Amino acid sequence: MGHNHGHDHTHGANKKTLMISFIIITGYMIIEAIGGFLTNSLALLSDAGHMLSDSISLGVALLAFTLGEKVANHSKTYGYKRFEILAAVLNGVTLVFIAIYIFYEAIQRFQNPPDIASSGMLIIATIGLLVNILVAWIMMRGGDVEENLNMRGAYLHVISDMLGSIGAIVAALLIMFFGWGWADPLASVIVAALVLRSGYYVTKSGLHVLMEGAPQNVDVDDVIHTIKNKTGIVSVHDLHVWSITSGLNALSCHAVVDAQMTIAESEQLLLEIEHDLEHKNIHHMTIQLETVAHLHDNSILCNAKAVTSGHHHHHDH
Repeated sequence: MGHNHGHDHTHGANKKTLMISFIIITGYMIIEAIGGFLTNSLALLSDAGHMLSDSISLGVALLAFTLGEKVANHSKTYGYKRFEILAAVLNGVTLVFIAIYIFYEAIQRFQNPPDIASSGMLIIATIGLLVNILVAWIMMRGGDVEENLNMRGAYLHVISDMLGSIGAIVAALLIMFFGWGWADPLASVIVAALVLRSGYYVTKSGLHVLMEGAPQNVDVDDVIHTIKNKTGIVSVHDLHVWSITSGLNALSCHAVVDAQMTIAESEQLLLEIEHDLEHKNIHHMTIQLETVAHLHDNSILCNAKAVTSGHHHHHDH
């Protein structure tokens, strides 16, 4: 079974898992939001806000998988695989705004706690918790929650959502038994902090990819070492490692080889390098082979400067 075939299989499973999870979460989020208004509970509303962010991230991940399948063309040579990263950044920013709104509401409520229908709140929060457990279980079973950034993001959302529901349950119990009205805004603040945290991390990792940062699951030094250690390679320069999207890492570099090497030998060398790097999470590589005569740069990482004028410009020597 080839590498790509394996990728397609988890891809299909991810998509189906996301679809089921999306329908369940979105449905319950609407119920919880209505419940929050009716019972007058900010904890429920903030949990619904958290679920909204889940449902957005699930919907976005679904859309990303669908768009990601669109074939590459001349204007977008990588296809639409970057879309899911843009979507992740957008989702992260949305979460930050939701969190800020909840904080603001909670401050108002600490000053004058409103009346809350605590038994209704308890029932809705409990069902919410069960729904989250169900969805997390579906995701664990059917999807790739370790590697794929979107699946992982959606999964972590659902897990932290459980904490939101637990918070609302505890708050409802405190109001029922002790009449502590402030438990409700307190629970909502805790949930808002979780929402803020996940928003920050999602935005940060998305921006890292957009800035062409080296992928987290690739050890660049190890990659350089692997290429340099191949028999026939003199040195490596102009190296770039980046992610096109989560789970698809690319590499490009110039490798200086012995001038006597035949084309057939260099092909064999490239095959070996490709095989080795495949195990180091590099899925797509372009290596330019050069002889020592062509050696024009002694730094491993590329130090090309952007050309601002229209003049043709080569590397710094």
